[in-house]
Amino acid sequence: MIRYQLRCTDGHAFEAWFRGSDDFEAQRARDLVACPACGSTHVEKALMAPAVSTARSREGRALPAPVPAPVEAAVPDAPAGPVATGPIAAEASGRAAEILDKLRALRAELMAKGENVGSAFPEEARKIHYGEAEERGIYGAATREEAADLIEEGIPVLPLPVLPEDRN
Repeated sequence: MIRYQLRCTDGHAFEAWFRGSDDFEAQRARDLVACPACGSTHVEKALMAPAVSTARSREGRALPAPVPAPVEAAVPDAPAGPVATGPIAAEASGRAAEILDKLRALRAELMAKGENVGSAFPEEARKIHYGEAEERGIYGAATREEAADLIEEGIPVLPLPVLPEDRN
């Protein structure tokens, strides 16, 4: 496994693990590598310092105590994201809770006023956009590629936020 420092075109930095360079390139080509901050799939490797370990550098160095992983980190294939602490992070966590509540409300409203069309979402969105079906709010499932295709066609789509309770 290899850890890459990555950066999206908006300048967000994050890291991710891959089986190797070929694995990273294959996933990136399929738009499977996305920025955890903005969701952009336009991601490049950032400059990294190599981790070189010598016998001298290992002498006297104790292994750090293991840090318990949060529940969300146990989700398979969940992207690793940046983490912060300190006074600014403490202040922001209150705002984060407020934002999370607003995202929950937005998602609940969209789902209450829309029709769940499941995996038929891309086709149904096109039918509505081109006047082949009645205009109404819908929600369902689409891959990143399908959503990108809809956006390129001028069909407005909004990804519903994944909430912490969705991962339980």
